[in-house]
Formats: sequence, C-alpha cells, structure tokens
Amino acid sequence: MVALADVVATAAAVAASPARNDKVAALAELLRNTEPSLAPIVVGLLTGEVRQGRIGVGWAAIRDLTVEPADTTSLHVTDVDTAMTELAAISGPGSKARRNERLTALLEQATEDEGVFLGTVLTGGLRQGALDGVMATAIAKAAGVPVASVRRAAMFSGDLGETAQIATAEGRDALDAAGLRVGRGVQPMLAATASSVTDAMHELAGKDADMLPEISIQAKLDGIRLQVHRDLDDVRLFTRNLNDVTERLEAVCEVVRTLPADQLVLDGELIGISEDSPEMFQDTASTFSSGGESGRVDLQVQFFDILHRDGTDLVDEPLSARLEHLSEVAGGYTIDGMTTNDPDAAEAFAAATLEAGHEGVMVKALDSVYAAGRRGKTWRKVKPVHTYDLVILGAEWGHGRRTGWLSNLHLGARDGSGDGAEFVMVGKTFKGLTDELLKWQTEAFLEREVEREGITVFVRPEIVVEIAIDGVQRSTTYPGGLALRFARVLRYRTDKSATEANTLDDLRSLIR
Repeated sequence: MVALADVVATAAAVAASPARNDKVAALAELLRNTEPSLAPIVVGLLTGEVRQGRIGVGWAAIRDLTVEPADTTSLHVTDVDTAMTELAAISGPGSKARRNERLTALLEQATEDEGVFLGTVLTGGLRQGALDGVMATAIAKAAGVPVASVRRAAMFSGDLGETAQIATAEGRDALDAAGLRVGRGVQPMLAATASSVTDAMHELAGKDADMLPEISIQAKLDGIRLQVHRDLDDVRLFTRNLNDVTERLEAVCEVVRTLPADQLVLDGELIGISEDSPEMFQDTASTFSSGGESGRVDLQVQFFDILHRDGTDLVDEPLSARLEHLSEVAGGYTIDGMTTNDPDAAEAFAAATLEAGHEGVMVKALDSVYAAGRRGKTWRKVKPVHTYDLVILGAEWGHGRRTGWLSNLHLGARDGSGDGAEFVMVGKTFKGLTDELLKWQTEAFLEREVEREGITVFVRPEIVVEIAIDGVQRSTTYPGGLALRFARVLRYRTDKSATEANTLDDLRSLIR
C-alpha cells in the first residue's frame, strides 16, 4: 500500500526542485515503490488529473469547510481513490450537502499538509511541475524502459496512469504492443507557435537550410477540436480532452457514416456556421453544449488529418501521405489548405483566411508524423495576438503554490475619457505571472487596497498592466459586456497612468 503522506512528500519535493532531473528522480523513486495496480491512482494524484475526472468540488466548497486536521497520517491512496469515486457519483437533490459530508469525512482523516494537497488536487490547483512530459520520463526511469515507448503507449491509450501500470507490471514489450484502437480516444497532436507564416517556414527549414521547404498551410478554425472514430456504423466522437460527446452530435455521426471507409480515425474541428460565415467560438460552444438545440448556429465538422484507415494506422506516415488519404475519404469535409514553398503565397493564403473570419493558420512540415499527445515542432500555429493596456481593479488571494500572494487579476478597461473616466471589468487572468511579479504586485496592491470581499482585494484603479489576448467575446459575466480570451500578463506599465489605458470601444472592435 502507498501512503498518501508519501505522495504528498514527493509532490513537495517536485515543487521545490527547479531541476527537471531532480523532479524525475523523485517521481521515479515513488513509482518504483508503488504496486503496479496502484500506479494509475498515484500518477493521477501527482499530475492533478485523478482517474475519476471532474469530481464536482470547487475551491469555495473547500474553503467553507471547518475541519480539524488529523495529528497523525493514516490515509492510503486507495482511501483517497474510494472517496474520489464516491464524490464523483453524488448528484441530484441534496447533492451539495452530501458532497460536503463526504469531503469532510475525508479531510478529517488527513493531516494539515495532506489536506492542503487534496484541496489543490480536487480543485485543479496542483502546480508542482509533474506535467505529462516529466511524468512520462519518470515512468520510464522507474520501469527501466525507453521513454519513447512510454510516450507512444500513452498516446494511444490517452491515459498516463494506465501506461504506468503496464510499464511497471509488464515492461517494454507490452508497451510496444500497444497500438491505436478504433473507438478509444487518442491524445491529440499539438502545435508550437510562430509569429508569422514566413517565420514558421524558416523554423521548419532549420537554421542551416539553403532553401525553404514545401509546407502544408491550413486554415485554423475557431472551433472545438473533434476526434472522430468509425468502425462500420459505430461512430464515437471525442473532444480535445478525450471526453466522449457522441450523443450530442448525431448529425456529425451521420456525416461520418457516409464517408467511403469502414474504419476511420479523423482529426478535425467542429465549427458554427451562420449565413455561410464562421461564428465566434462562444456561439459554437453554446450550440455544442445544448446538443445543437439552441438553433443559433449550424454545427459543421471539417477535418485536417487522418490517423487510421481501414485497418491501417497512419500516425507514422508523413503528413503528405496522410493528406492524400484524407482527401480520398473526406474530400468534401476537409479544412481549406494548400502546399507551397513560396512565403508570399503562404502569407497571401493566411491573409485570405483571416479575412474569411477564421482564427489564423497552421503551418506544417510535409514529412511530419502524427506525434499524438505532444506539442511538436513540426506544426506551427500562427494567429494574431492583440495587446492592450488595462487597469488592475482587484486581485484574488492565490492557493496551492501561490498561497500568500495576490494572484488572479481583475482587469478593467476605460469607459469614457479624461480624469472622470470609469473603469469597467472585462476579465480575469493569473497567467504569465512569475514569482517576482507575484511578490511585487502583492505589495503594490495592498498599498492601494480599498476594500475586501471574500478572497478578493479591491484596489484603487491606478496600476496599468499590458495584457496579451487572442480576442474578445460577448459576455454577461462582466459589466463591460465583454470577456477576454486567453488573457496573459506581458508586463506592468509603470510608465503609464490609468487615463492612458485602453477603452471598451478598443476591445469591442475585435468582435466580428
């Protein structure tokens, strides 16, 4: 049996170490002393992704509980796993009270350190650096197998914990025998970023290349990543996070059943179309969440890659070959694209794609394999990044690694001009903050504090911060009627006053 205290101690060691090798060594040591059957539980706890998925416990629920921590450690990981399973199953009338009761029973058995750790895991706040890449290396080290075998098996299973169990119990042969299984979600391949199409082409060519390579450039749709599996008439649909959403999208299933193949695994995007134009992501997501019943937009699927066709796995085939397969089986449902080695032609395609209302473009090496579950350097996404100077209206006390620091920023834009302008909240972010910035802003905000409410400290609207965003969307959440998309901190503008911040109208101009 593995004690929860051992997991907590390992998580603390990983969080305290800046060196990747030390993180790997700490994780591998724990995994070597873990029974293979318990590996999925331990890996889930250490990566903050428990095998039960979403438990339904928020930070407010943890904060509002009054629990006296245990003096001595007694919990094992199986106790925690059982509690997680029971919490995830609670639903219906009275579920909040029953969930709090079960949560209290668990935390009463935990020491103070264990309780803090469980709280961060339950609320998705674990920040100890044991991300999938580090954990995959640790699993390989613990089992004495190549890390490439671990990554490939995890790619096909979509489950790093299951992969850890196979590696520690059965070894390399069992890992290498793992393959793509039609009907089971595969971790999607991700892309690195580039500042422009031309830069992306140069990066793919390499610094010593004499000429630019021929590349594939495709439209980057502002939709929902959708992985499609077909085995005869049985169709399964998975999101980027491998959630099964088949029942919500029967119309997509019908489209897939018309394609000329018996077995398929396709990668694509679900996008909302209204009056022959792409809709904003929030409208696509709203229609998707309602199972297509909102009626606001028409959901359509478009594919950009193929992983399997009629008994043959294609993930190790070059993109050029995969695109040929894709054209043959899904020609009428493929994302717009072209191949070229001319940067002017590629830039022109990108400009036309943006003009058509799409998010940007993807630039891909034609010899690239499908590196599922990894952010490969052979795929580059290029999309406009917008920067705005906004005003800090408040911040929330952090938790987990950020306990004791003001972290989540409340961002405001100017509504009006001159000294009499009001500042209206348009979003929040905690991204892009270094430890140095967290320390500085905590001191600066507390000097300007005007009131507190719960975990939020409100401040005089004096500090200007430069924020990068991918765009904005309509919102009823914030008073400005807007919400920022993928906001992250670039720097504080101590050289600017609040009267120089951007306005609501500046942000509104980004809405299509």
